[in-house]
Amino acid sequence: MTTAELVAAILFLAVTAYAVLGGADFGSGFWDLFAGGSEQGSRTRQLIDHSIGPVWEANHVWLIFVLVFLWTGFPDVFAAFSQAVDVPMWLVGLGIVIRGASFAFRKYSPSWASARLAGSAFAGASLMTPFLFGMIVGAVASGRINPDAPDETIWWSPTSILGGSLAVLTCAFLAAVFLTADAGRLGLPRLAESFRRRSLAIAAITGVVSAVGVVVIAIDAPTLFDGLLGRGLPLMAIAALSGMVTMFLTFRNRFRWARISAVIAVAAVILGWGAGSYPWLLVDHVTIAEGAGHPTTLTALVIAAVVAGLLVLPALFLLFYLAERNLVGVESAPPPRLNPEPTE
Repeated sequence: MTTAELVAAILFLAVTAYAVLGGADFGSGFWDLFAGGSEQGSRTRQLIDHSIGPVWEANHVWLIFVLVFLWTGFPDVFAAFSQAVDVPMWLVGLGIVIRGASFAFRKYSPSWASARLAGSAFAGASLMTPFLFGMIVGAVASGRINPDAPDETIWWSPTSILGGSLAVLTCAFLAAVFLTADAGRLGLPRLAESFRRRSLAIAAITGVVSAVGVVVIAIDAPTLFDGLLGRGLPLMAIAALSGMVTMFLTFRNRFRWARISAVIAVAAVILGWGAGSYPWLLVDHVTIAEGAGHPTTLTALVIAAVVAGLLVLPALFLLFYLAERNLVGVESAPPPRLNPEPTE
Protein backbone atom coordinates (compact mmCIF):
# COMPACT_ATOMS: atom_id res chain seq x y z
CA MET A 1 0.00 0.00 0.00
CA THR A 2 1.37 3.39 -0.99
CA THR A 3 1.24 6.43 1.26
CA ALA A 4 -1.45 7.95 -0.96
CA GLU A 5 -3.57 4.81 -0.65
CA LEU A 6 -3.09 4.83 3.11
CA VAL A 7 -4.30 8.44 3.30
CA ALA A 8 -7.29 7.55 1.11
CA ALA A 9 -8.07 4.59 3.38
CA ILE A 10 -7.96 6.85 6.46
CA LEU A 11 -10.22 9.27 4.60
CA PHE A 12 -12.81 6.57 3.95
CA LEU A 13 -12.65 5.39 7.56
CA ALA A 14 -13.48 8.93 8.66
CA VAL A 15 -16.35 9.05 6.17
CA THR A 16 -17.61 5.77 7.64
CA ALA A 17 -17.40 7.12 11.19
CA TYR A 18 -19.38 10.22 10.22
CA ALA A 19 -21.96 8.15 8.32
CA VAL A 20 -22.57 5.93 11.34
CA LEU A 21 -22.36 8.37 14.23
CA GLY A 22 -23.57 11.49 12.48
CA GLY A 23 -26.14 9.46 10.57
CA ALA A 24 -27.80 8.26 13.76
CA ASP A 25 -28.10 11.87 14.90
CA PHE A 26 -29.55 13.09 11.61
CA GLY A 27 -31.99 10.18 11.65
CA SER A 28 -33.27 11.28 15.04
CA GLY A 29 -34.49 14.43 13.34
CA PHE A 30 -36.38 12.27 10.86
CA TRP A 31 -38.35 10.67 13.69
CA ASP A 32 -38.74 14.04 15.39
CA LEU A 33 -40.50 15.32 12.27
CA PHE A 34 -42.99 12.45 12.29
CA ALA A 35 -43.42 12.22 16.06
CA GLY A 36 -46.79 14.00 15.96
CA GLY A 37 -48.20 16.58 18.33
CA SER A 38 -49.84 14.34 20.91
CA GLU A 39 -48.51 13.25 24.27
CA GLN A 40 -46.77 10.37 22.53
CA GLY A 41 -45.09 12.86 20.20
CA SER A 42 -43.88 14.89 23.16
CA ARG A 43 -42.45 11.80 24.79
CA THR A 44 -40.71 10.78 21.57
CA ARG A 45 -39.05 14.19 21.26
CA GLN A 46 -37.90 14.08 24.88
CA LEU A 47 -36.31 10.69 24.23
CA ILE A 48 -34.56 12.11 21.16
CA ASP A 49 -33.29 15.09 23.16
CA HIS A 50 -32.01 12.77 25.86
CA SER A 51 -30.33 10.39 23.43
CA ILE A 52 -28.48 12.81 21.17
CA GLY A 53 -28.08 15.81 23.47
CA PRO A 54 -24.70 14.89 25.00
CA VAL A 55 -22.99 13.67 21.81
CA TRP A 56 -24.49 15.09 18.64
CA GLU A 57 -22.14 18.06 18.15
CA ALA A 58 -19.08 15.87 18.77
CA ASN A 59 -19.82 13.78 15.69
CA HIS A 60 -19.09 16.67 13.33
CA VAL A 61 -15.40 16.24 14.10
CA TRP A 62 -15.40 13.51 11.46
CA LEU A 63 -16.72 15.85 8.78
CA ILE A 64 -14.01 18.37 9.57
CA PHE A 65 -11.44 15.58 9.46
CA VAL A 66 -12.65 14.44 6.02
CA LEU A 67 -12.59 17.92 4.49
CA VAL A 68 -9.14 18.74 5.86
CA PHE A 69 -7.68 15.42 4.68
CA LEU A 70 -9.21 15.71 1.22
CA TRP A 71 -8.07 19.31 0.84
CA THR A 72 -4.54 18.66 2.09
CA GLY A 73 -3.87 15.19 0.70
CA PHE A 74 -5.59 15.52 -2.67
CA PRO A 75 -5.69 19.26 -3.45
CA ASP A 76 -6.56 19.02 -7.16
CA VAL A 77 -9.35 16.56 -6.40
CA PHE A 78 -10.68 18.84 -3.68
CA ALA A 79 -10.65 21.80 -6.09
CA ALA A 80 -12.63 19.88 -8.72
CA PHE A 81 -14.94 18.44 -6.09
CA SER A 82 -15.71 21.75 -4.39
CA GLN A 83 -16.32 23.49 -7.71
CA ALA A 84 -18.68 20.80 -8.95
CA VAL A 85 -20.77 20.47 -5.78
CA ASP A 86 -20.38 23.93 -4.26
CA VAL A 87 -24.15 24.51 -4.17
CA PRO A 88 -25.05 21.37 -2.18
CA MET A 89 -22.02 21.85 0.07
CA TRP A 90 -23.14 25.39 0.96
CA LEU A 91 -26.61 24.05 1.63
CA VAL A 92 -25.13 21.27 3.79
CA GLY A 93 -23.31 23.88 5.86
CA LEU A 94 -26.50 25.89 6.17
CA GLY A 95 -28.43 22.78 7.18
CA ILE A 96 -25.91 21.90 9.90
CA VAL A 97 -26.05 25.44 11.32
CA ILE A 98 -29.85 25.61 11.25
CA ARG A 99 -30.12 22.16 12.78
CA GLY A 100 -27.76 22.97 15.63
CA ALA A 101 -29.26 26.35 16.43
CA SER A 102 -32.83 25.03 16.28
CA PHE A 103 -32.02 22.08 18.52
CA ALA A 104 -30.74 24.48 21.17
CA PHE A 105 -33.48 27.10 20.71
CA ARG A 106 -36.25 24.53 21.03
CA LYS A 107 -35.11 23.54 24.50
CA TYR A 108 -35.07 27.10 25.80
CA SER A 109 -37.92 28.64 23.79
CA PRO A 110 -40.16 30.94 25.88
CA SER A 111 -43.39 29.74 24.24
CA TRP A 112 -44.93 26.67 22.66
CA ALA A 113 -45.18 28.40 19.26
CA SER A 114 -41.48 29.28 19.14
CA ALA A 115 -40.51 25.81 20.37
CA ARG A 116 -42.63 24.25 17.64
CA LEU A 117 -41.04 26.49 15.00
CA ALA A 118 -37.55 25.61 16.21
CA GLY A 119 -38.45 21.92 16.28
CA SER A 120 -39.72 22.05 12.70
CA ALA A 121 -36.49 23.72 11.58
CA PHE A 122 -34.44 21.08 13.42
CA ALA A 123 -36.37 18.23 11.84
CA GLY A 124 -36.41 19.75 8.36
CA ALA A 125 -32.65 20.39 8.40
CA SER A 126 -32.12 16.83 9.66
CA LEU A 127 -33.74 15.55 6.46
CA MET A 128 -32.25 18.08 4.05
CA THR A 129 -28.64 17.66 5.15
CA PRO A 130 -28.21 13.88 4.74
CA PHE A 131 -30.15 14.02 1.46
CA LEU A 132 -27.66 16.55 0.12
CA PHE A 133 -24.73 14.49 1.42
CA GLY A 134 -26.14 11.50 -0.45
CA MET A 135 -26.52 13.53 -3.63
CA ILE A 136 -22.88 14.60 -3.38
CA VAL A 137 -21.77 10.99 -2.95
CA GLY A 138 -23.91 10.04 -5.94
CA ALA A 139 -22.23 12.69 -8.08
CA VAL A 140 -18.80 11.27 -7.20
CA ALA A 141 -19.86 7.63 -7.56
CA SER A 142 -21.47 8.12 -10.97
CA GLY A 143 -18.31 9.57 -12.47
CA ARG A 144 -19.84 12.95 -13.25
CA ILE A 145 -17.21 15.12 -11.54
CA ASN A 146 -14.75 15.80 -14.33
CA PRO A 147 -11.95 18.27 -13.49
CA ASP A 148 -11.52 19.07 -17.19
CA ALA A 149 -15.20 19.89 -17.75
CA PRO A 150 -16.69 21.33 -14.56
CA ASP A 151 -20.46 21.30 -14.42
CA GLU A 152 -22.35 22.59 -11.37
CA THR A 153 -25.51 20.65 -12.29
CA ILE A 154 -23.95 17.18 -12.20
CA TRP A 155 -25.30 16.50 -8.70
CA TRP A 156 -28.80 16.22 -10.19
CA SER A 157 -28.64 12.68 -11.59
CA PRO A 158 -30.37 9.33 -11.00
CA THR A 159 -27.48 8.10 -8.87
CA SER A 160 -27.48 11.31 -6.85
CA ILE A 161 -31.23 11.09 -6.20
CA LEU A 162 -30.74 7.46 -5.18
CA GLY A 163 -27.83 8.42 -2.92
CA GLY A 164 -29.86 11.14 -1.22
CA SER A 165 -32.84 8.84 -0.67
CA LEU A 166 -30.68 6.05 0.73
CA ALA A 167 -28.85 8.50 2.99
CA VAL A 168 -32.10 9.67 4.58
CA LEU A 169 -33.43 6.12 4.93
CA THR A 170 -30.15 4.82 6.36
CA CYS A 171 -30.01 7.62 8.91
CA ALA A 172 -33.61 6.92 9.91
CA PHE A 173 -32.81 3.20 10.21
CA LEU A 174 -29.80 3.80 12.44
CA ALA A 175 -31.67 6.27 14.62
CA ALA A 176 -34.66 3.96 15.05
CA VAL A 177 -32.45 1.10 16.19
CA PHE A 178 -30.47 3.35 18.54
CA LEU A 179 -33.61 4.95 19.98
CA THR A 180 -35.19 1.54 20.51
CA ALA A 181 -32.19 0.49 22.56
CA ASP A 182 -32.18 3.77 24.51
CA ALA A 183 -35.89 3.52 25.30
CA GLY A 184 -35.39 -0.03 26.54
CA ARG A 185 -32.40 0.98 28.63
CA LEU A 186 -34.33 3.88 30.20
CA GLY A 187 -37.26 1.66 31.14
CA LEU A 188 -39.71 3.06 28.59
CA PRO A 189 -41.34 -0.07 27.14
CA ARG A 190 -44.01 1.72 25.13
CA LEU A 191 -41.52 3.91 23.35
CA ALA A 192 -39.24 0.92 22.86
CA GLU A 193 -42.08 -1.01 21.21
CA SER A 194 -42.98 1.99 19.07
CA PHE A 195 -39.43 2.37 17.79
CA ARG A 196 -39.10 -1.39 17.39
CA ARG A 197 -41.93 -1.30 14.86
CA ARG A 198 -40.43 1.73 13.16
CA SER A 199 -37.05 0.00 12.96
CA LEU A 200 -38.55 -3.00 11.20
CA ALA A 201 -40.57 -0.83 8.81
CA ILE A 202 -37.73 1.49 7.83
CA ALA A 203 -35.33 -1.45 7.43
CA ALA A 204 -37.74 -3.11 5.00
CA ILE A 205 -38.20 0.13 3.02
CA THR A 206 -34.45 0.68 2.88
CA GLY A 207 -33.95 -2.85 1.60
CA VAL A 208 -36.47 -2.35 -1.19
CA VAL A 209 -34.95 0.98 -2.26
CA SER A 210 -31.47 -0.58 -2.18
CA ALA A 211 -32.64 -3.39 -4.44
CA VAL A 212 -34.09 -0.89 -6.91
CA GLY A 213 -30.89 1.11 -6.57
CA VAL A 214 -28.84 -1.76 -7.96
CA VAL A 215 -30.60 -1.29 -11.29
CA VAL A 216 -30.06 2.48 -11.17
CA ILE A 217 -26.35 2.08 -10.49
CA ALA A 218 -25.96 -0.54 -13.22
CA ILE A 219 -27.41 1.90 -15.77
CA ASP A 220 -26.16 5.25 -14.49
CA ALA A 221 -22.83 4.37 -12.79
CA PRO A 222 -21.39 1.32 -14.62
CA THR A 223 -17.85 1.71 -13.27
CA LEU A 224 -19.08 1.66 -9.68
CA PHE A 225 -21.42 -1.23 -10.49
CA ASP A 226 -18.52 -3.31 -11.81
CA GLY A 227 -16.49 -2.46 -8.72
CA LEU A 228 -19.31 -3.45 -6.39
CA LEU A 229 -19.49 -6.82 -8.14
CA GLY A 230 -15.74 -7.18 -7.69
CA ARG A 231 -13.80 -5.82 -4.72
CA GLY A 232 -16.88 -4.42 -3.05
CA LEU A 233 -19.01 -7.56 -3.23
CA PRO A 234 -17.88 -9.17 0.08
CA LEU A 235 -18.57 -5.95 1.97
CA MET A 236 -21.95 -5.48 0.32
CA ALA A 237 -22.82 -9.07 1.25
CA ILE A 238 -21.83 -8.31 4.86
CA ALA A 239 -24.04 -5.21 4.76
CA ALA A 240 -27.04 -7.17 3.49
CA LEU A 241 -26.53 -9.95 6.02
CA SER A 242 -26.04 -7.50 8.89
CA GLY A 243 -29.21 -5.69 7.89
CA MET A 244 -31.20 -8.92 8.04
CA VAL A 245 -29.59 -9.81 11.37
CA THR A 246 -30.58 -6.38 12.70
CA MET A 247 -34.20 -6.96 11.71
CA PHE A 248 -34.16 -10.40 13.37
CA LEU A 249 -32.59 -9.09 16.59
CA THR A 250 -35.00 -6.16 16.68
CA PHE A 251 -37.95 -8.49 16.15
CA ARG A 252 -36.66 -10.63 19.02
CA ASN A 253 -36.20 -7.57 21.29
CA ARG A 254 -32.43 -7.92 21.39
CA PHE A 255 -31.97 -4.18 21.07
CA ARG A 256 -28.38 -3.79 22.23
CA TRP A 257 -27.13 -6.44 19.82
CA ALA A 258 -29.28 -4.98 17.04
CA ARG A 259 -27.48 -1.68 17.47
CA ILE A 260 -24.13 -3.36 16.83
CA SER A 261 -25.31 -5.20 13.72
CA ALA A 262 -26.91 -1.98 12.39
CA VAL A 263 -23.58 -0.17 12.71
CA ILE A 264 -21.84 -3.03 10.90
CA ALA A 265 -24.42 -2.90 8.10
CA VAL A 266 -23.99 0.83 7.45
CA ALA A 267 -20.21 0.73 7.82
CA ALA A 268 -19.99 -2.14 5.35
CA VAL A 269 -22.00 -0.16 2.78
CA ILE A 270 -19.63 2.83 3.00
CA LEU A 271 -16.51 0.69 2.92
CA GLY A 272 -17.98 -1.36 0.06
CA TRP A 273 -18.46 1.87 -1.89
CA GLY A 274 -14.81 2.71 -1.26
CA ALA A 275 -13.62 -0.73 -2.30
CA GLY A 276 -15.85 -0.69 -5.38
CA SER A 277 -14.51 2.72 -6.42
CA TYR A 278 -10.84 1.75 -6.08
CA PRO A 279 -8.47 2.96 -7.52
CA TRP A 280 -10.56 6.03 -8.35
CA LEU A 281 -11.06 9.11 -6.18
CA LEU A 282 -13.14 10.84 -8.84
CA VAL A 283 -14.62 7.86 -10.64
CA ASP A 284 -13.57 7.56 -14.31
CA HIS A 285 -11.39 10.67 -14.12
CA VAL A 286 -8.80 10.81 -11.29
CA THR A 287 -7.18 7.88 -9.48
CA ILE A 288 -5.73 7.99 -5.98
CA ALA A 289 -2.19 8.10 -7.36
CA GLU A 290 -3.00 10.83 -9.88
CA GLY A 291 -4.74 13.08 -7.38
CA ALA A 292 -2.29 12.66 -4.50
CA GLY A 293 -0.39 15.64 -3.17
CA HIS A 294 3.32 15.84 -2.39
CA PRO A 295 4.75 12.73 -0.66
CA THR A 296 5.98 14.81 2.28
CA THR A 297 2.49 16.19 2.83
CA LEU A 298 0.98 12.71 2.69
CA THR A 299 3.47 11.42 5.25
CA ALA A 300 2.65 14.35 7.54
CA LEU A 301 -1.05 13.54 7.18
CA VAL A 302 -0.50 9.94 8.26
CA ILE A 303 1.41 11.14 11.32
CA ALA A 304 -1.32 13.70 12.06
CA ALA A 305 -3.97 10.97 11.79
CA VAL A 306 -2.11 8.79 14.30
CA VAL A 307 -1.72 11.70 16.74
CA ALA A 308 -5.35 12.73 16.29
CA GLY A 309 -6.45 9.16 16.89
CA LEU A 310 -4.49 8.99 20.13
CA LEU A 311 -5.97 12.29 21.34
CA VAL A 312 -9.50 12.27 19.98
CA LEU A 313 -10.63 8.64 20.03
CA PRO A 314 -10.19 8.08 23.80
CA ALA A 315 -12.08 11.31 24.49
CA LEU A 316 -14.93 10.30 22.18
CA PHE A 317 -15.14 6.81 23.69
CA LEU A 318 -15.25 8.35 27.17
CA LEU A 319 -18.03 10.71 26.07
CA PHE A 320 -20.10 7.84 24.62
CA TYR A 321 -19.44 5.75 27.73
CA LEU A 322 -20.64 8.52 30.05
CA ALA A 323 -23.65 9.27 27.85
CA GLU A 324 -24.61 5.59 27.81
CA ARG A 325 -24.72 5.63 31.59
CA ASN A 326 -26.60 8.94 31.86
CA LEU A 327 -23.63 10.66 33.47
CA VAL A 328 -23.67 13.65 31.09
CA GLY A 329 -26.42 15.72 29.59
CA VAL A 330 -28.46 15.93 32.77
CA GLU A 331 -30.45 18.88 31.38
CA SER A 332 -31.76 16.76 28.49
CA ALA A 333 -32.78 13.77 30.59
CA PRO A 334 -36.47 12.79 30.41
CA PRO A 335 -38.55 14.38 33.15
CA PRO A 336 -39.78 12.14 35.95
CA ARG A 337 -43.17 11.56 34.30
CA LEU A 338 -41.41 9.68 31.51
CA ASN A 339 -39.62 7.23 33.75
CA PRO A 340 -41.35 4.96 34.50
CA GLU A 341 -44.18 5.09 31.96
CA PRO A 342 -47.70 5.21 33.32
CA THR A 343 -49.56 1.93 33.44
CA GLU A 344 -53.08 1.44 32.17
